[in-house]
Parts: sequence; C-alpha cells; structure tokens
Amino acid sequence: MIYLELFLTFLMIGAFTFGGGYAMLPLIQQAVLSHGWVSEQSLIDFIAVSESTPGPFAVNISTYVGAEVGGVLGAVCATLGVVLPSFVILLIVARFYTRFRESRIVRGMMAGLKPAVVGMIAAALLSIAATVFFPAGWTTAVFVDPTWYLSAGIAILCGVLAFRTKWHPIALIGIAAALGVLGGYLLPAAGV
Repeated sequence: MIYLELFLTFLMIGAFTFGGGYAMLPLIQQAVLSHGWVSEQSLIDFIAVSESTPGPFAVNISTYVGAEVGGVLGAVCATLGVVLPSFVILLIVARFYTRFRESRIVRGMMAGLKPAVVGMIAAALLSIAATVFFPAGWTTAVFVDPTWYLSAGIAILCGVLAFRTKWHPIALIGIAAALGVLGGYLLPAAGV
C-alpha cells in the first residue's frame, strides 16, 4: 500500500506544480513531512544530495524519498509519479502550443505563471534557510554557535560566486563541501 501512496502523492505533486523542481519544494516538503516519511533534517539532506547529483532535481528528490520509504520499488513508484504528469502535459502542450502560442489567453497565462513560480521558489528557499540556519527555531542562541557563521558564510560565498561569476554548479558544490570539511576539522565540538 505504501507504493500506491508514494505514487499518488508524487503524481499529485507533479500534476499541480509548475516551474520545475524548485517550485515543487513546498509541496514535497508538506507532503513528505505530513506523511511522516522522513524528518525535516533528512529532507534537507535529501535536498542537498538531490541538488548535487546529476539529473533533474524533482526526479532526484522523489527517488531519494521513495527509496527511504519503500526501497527500490518505492523509488520507482515515487519517480514515476512525479514524472508522469509532466510527460503527459508536455505531449498535450507540444501538440497544441504552436497553434495557440500567439493567443492573448495563453500569453496572459504564461505571464501570470512566471511570478507565481518565483514566489513558490522563494517560499521554498525561506523554508529551507530557516531549517539550515535556525534548526532549533528562531532564537538568539544560534548566533553563539560557530557552525551558524560557517553555514552563513558558505551560503553567501556560493550565492555571490553563482550570481557574479557564473561559476559552474559543480565547482560551487565542491567549494561548499571543502569548506564544510575544513569547518568540521576546525570546529569539531560544534558537530558541523
């Protein structure tokens, strides 16, 4: 029964999310946590691994969650669920888009979807940032923890490098990992 539940949950996520994998994050977070399939910290770890491995983010995260919950078959069910709606919708859109792309209704719909997707990505970013930077909640105690400063520094450095220099994401992931390892040796008591 868990396999059907994984499939249907990720099918719904895939069907009702526009804008790609990052726009799916709020739905994935809500669904996965409400089912109790993984902890919030595990989900953050899955997001980090999904971002740093080859392939589409949505496929990676659904595969990881499915594998955690139901093994290989769970991974297959979750991945098929998240991919199937996009596949079907793309077949339909490809068939009719060229005919209707100049339509005022289609152009208006696309203009309305773009800012909504940006808002959903921003919501996911804030939610993940809150979990990474404030794992115990919004307290001032976090500011005496040196790992907070390390995490914030890595995030700012990678953000600036990504925006200003257009470095390849693999290089940024490598830099972040190296800084994390270095911080782990320099701050062993903090448990980076």
